[in-house]
Amino acid sequence: MATSEFTVTGMTCGHCEMSVREEVGQLGGVSAIDVSAANGRLVVSATSPIDDAAVIAAVEEAGYRAERV
Repeated sequence: MATSEFTVTGMTCGHCEMSVREEVGQLGGVSAIDVSAANGRLVVSATSPIDDAAVIAAVEEAGYRAERV
C-alpha cells in the first residue's frame, strides 16, 4: 500500500473536507482518505503508487490548494 501526505490550504469546515474527499476518492486505486480542515492535512492511501499531480489536481478541482509534504 502506498501512502502520500499533502498540506491543503483553504479548508475551513467539514463540508470542505467532504469536497476534497469526494474529488480525491474518484482517483483510481485510492483505498483510504484522511483529511482534516483543522490541521490542513490530507493523507491518501492507495493500492499502488498514486500520481501526486493527480491528487493535487483533484484537490484543486474541489476548490483548494495542495502541496506534497
